[in-house]
Amino acid sequence: MPQPHLPYEEIDRLGESIYQTKLRALLETPENIGRLVSIDVETGDYEVGDDLLASGKRIHERHPNALLYGVRIGYNAVYAVGGMLERTSK
Repeated sequence: MPQPHLPYEEIDRLGESIYQTKLRALLETPENIGRLVSIDVETGDYEVGDDLLASGKRIHERHPNALLYGVRIGYNAVYAVGGMLERTSK
């Protein structure tokens, strides 16, 4: 697997910025809370689904070299290990 041409920290920063400024208000609806979104940090293209692998694959079909950022809609993390997810307030 080729290495991304941006550092992981930059992918994270860009993805979070796109989500907060362009997608959060659009996606945080009752029917999407708890679902997952994959975001191509270079194009801003995104896919919502219940599985990050499936949504990421759909983006890679359109943008083969996409650098992806994933987030659980309405929560502070995608997954929780040994803890719990916290709902963010809108």
